[in-house]
Amino acid sequence: MSAADAWWWPYVMIVVAGWLATDIWRWLGVFASGKLREDSEVMIFVRSIATALVAGVIAKLILFPAGALQSAPVMLRIVAAACGFAAFFASRQKVVIGVAVGEVVLIGGWLLLGLG
Repeated sequence: MSAADAWWWPYVMIVVAGWLATDIWRWLGVFASGKLREDSEVMIFVRSIATALVAGVIAKLILFPAGALQSAPVMLRIVAAACGFAAFFASRQKVVIGVAVGEVVLIGGWLLLGLG
């Protein structure tokens, strides 16, 4: 019996390929970021890329959802996102408030339309 046939071998591969490969970059980021100023051009660029990625994921979830969210009308998803966004700013940029309001509007609209 070789190591590749053992029951634990897939778990070792998950640790090596998944955890170790990504953790090296995380630790390098932590050490490198200590020397960067928050208002430096590199940090502004990184923050811009991160914001664009989050915006892209949110847009994909609203416009092209998968699973149960697909049965909600597009307009309901857009209104829920807009209400959550407005609540986020109205609550002095508290993410929890924005997410909660968006969820309440989405679930409430879903129930009012008889989808749930």
